[in-house]
Amino acid sequence: MRYHYLSDDQAEQFLRRGFVTIEGCFDRDVADEWVERAWRRMGYQSEDPSSWLEKRVHLPDSSGVDARYFAPRAWQAAVELAGGEDRLQLPWRWSDGLIANLGVGGDQPWQPPSAAVGGWHKDGDFFRHFLDSPEQGLLSFVLWTDMLSTGGGTFVAADSVPVVARFLLDHPRGVLLDDFPFTELISQCSDFVELTGKAGDVVLLHPYVLHATSQNVLQVARFISNPPLELKAPLSFDRSDPCDYSLVELAVLRGLGAERLPYRPSGPRESVVPQRVLAQRASTVQPASDQRAAAHSDRG
Repeated sequence: MRYHYLSDDQAEQFLRRGFVTIEGCFDRDVADEWVERAWRRMGYQSEDPSSWLEKRVHLPDSSGVDARYFAPRAWQAAVELAGGEDRLQLPWRWSDGLIANLGVGGDQPWQPPSAAVGGWHKDGDFFRHFLDSPEQGLLSFVLWTDMLSTGGGTFVAADSVPVVARFLLDHPRGVLLDDFPFTELISQCSDFVELTGKAGDVVLLHPYVLHATSQNVLQVARFISNPPLELKAPLSFDRSDPCDYSLVELAVLRGLGAERLPYRPSGPRESVVPQRVLAQRASTVQPASDQRAAAHSDRG
């Protein structure tokens, strides 16, 4: 199968290891503007780590862009991974809900990626998961700052797609995110990677890839976002023409050792309002000065 934007090596890497990095999807100057807005929203001084009250901050959304026009290289690669633009739910919105790692675990000795590292998970706290779930056709990590080794780069288990595929195949009634046995699943993996890259890069991942936050022992600011790309319809593992399979679908079939699979879920599809969304609705991010004032105010 030939691709216009992905190289054969990139397509094979996605099938074999579940992710591919698309470099230089937007300019560093643009990334710097987004990060500067994030600093203002947090109320932190970028040059003064003593003002960083929290080591990890997940900003709520306030605005966004359509990735088709903002980062066409990332979009074009995503289209080829997902099997064509006609299969995608549009727009692919990238919001300003950036995720800041400002020194998570920086006071502890560095732990390289392994099954022993805590926090392994797959994304998707807003739906019930099935083998063919369309809610996350692809995952992405958008790098708004450089992601340096030992500086908070995301860990991925590059051999986790078959592990998660087998688990979901064995649970046709569906699984909520909190019910995944992530410790058991990650124990079946052995190919661990620390993702690194530069501001403007975008890592596109199979939705079954297990990943974890890493320590930021450099204690430099690392900003990413991870907008999923939704499909219009569930994945299909039983297409009449094998050329119609997407790379996402082929990765699942390869992981299960099957050429085709007549899969049907036996439980109802279900949307979930995540706890993080409820928490964000109940509160807003205050400037650091307001947070300090609240910390020292009387509580009645």
